[in-house]
Amino acid sequence: MKIVKNSVVTVRYTLTDAEDNLIEEGQEPMVYLHGGYDNIFPKIEEALDGKEAGFETRVQLEPEDAFGDYDAQLLKIEARDRFPEGLEVGMQFEGTPEDEAEGEAHIFTVTDIEEGKVVLDGNHPLAGMALRFALKVEAVRAASDEEIAHGHVHGEHGHDHGDEGPDGDDQYRTVHLH
Repeated sequence: MKIVKNSVVTVRYTLTDAEDNLIEEGQEPMVYLHGGYDNIFPKIEEALDGKEAGFETRVQLEPEDAFGDYDAQLLKIEARDRFPEGLEVGMQFEGTPEDEAEGEAHIFTVTDIEEGKVVLDGNHPLAGMALRFALKVEAVRAASDEEIAHGHVHGEHGHDHGDEGPDGDDQYRTVHLH
């Protein structure tokens, strides 16, 4: 079966930077609903359109085609006492920058804790980087009516509804950032 709109695609990938330094080798295949559902980068979807299982390719994405350019305005310094005990570098929080009270929330990663201050970065860790994806299509199947209606894959390696955190809540604490 060819990859067309409303097909479910299973693809193995290896992700490197533009100098071929390994960033990630997918342990599990990536499974997505093809056809403009924003489940995968558009340039990758374009490269796979019309292909079949067994197809292999490499796709380079510039920052604007992947995680965007690095935005220095998303780097914030906050007082340590605004955060819970046990705070560690690498923890993430959801928040909106103060000047974007009505704006879109960002995930901020703690990058440093020092002298009563916490450094937070709201950029994706791969922002500003050109990325190379080595892709191999493992399988293609027709999407179910439910998957099409929901705009994403269900089941193995796809999305399951109601998959909240262990206590039934989301994974992030919302804080208002200055």
